[in-house]
Amino acid sequence: MCEKRLVEGRKKVRVTKLCPPGICINLLGFMFTRNNKWIDDKVINHELIHTAQMKELWVLPFYILYLLEWTIKFFKYLNWHKAYRNISFEREAYTHGDDFDYLTYRRPMAWRMFL
Repeated sequence: MCEKRLVEGRKKVRVTKLCPPGICINLLGFMFTRNNKWIDDKVINHELIHTAQMKELWVLPFYILYLLEWTIKFFKYLNWHKAYRNISFEREAYTHGDDFDYLTYRRPMAWRMFL
């Protein structure tokens, strides 16, 4: 089952020069990157976890909460990367990014455990 999910996820990767190098941005379940050669199964799984988070929050609230939490963490740490890595959505995705079965047993709103 996870193999099928990863294959479907890989089909949603879009290459664009608008994306900064070494970054993968998930917008509405589609993954945008400048160069997809570095996108492996772990990155796909990470982004699929974000897609699950988006679906359970009905997309727009996900982006609002994501931005709000990043802003709060940025003022706390005064470092954009540290703020990013401490967003609850990112913490869940990084913690379980290498567990390819995670989405089969993930509980709804699991990101709240990382607040």
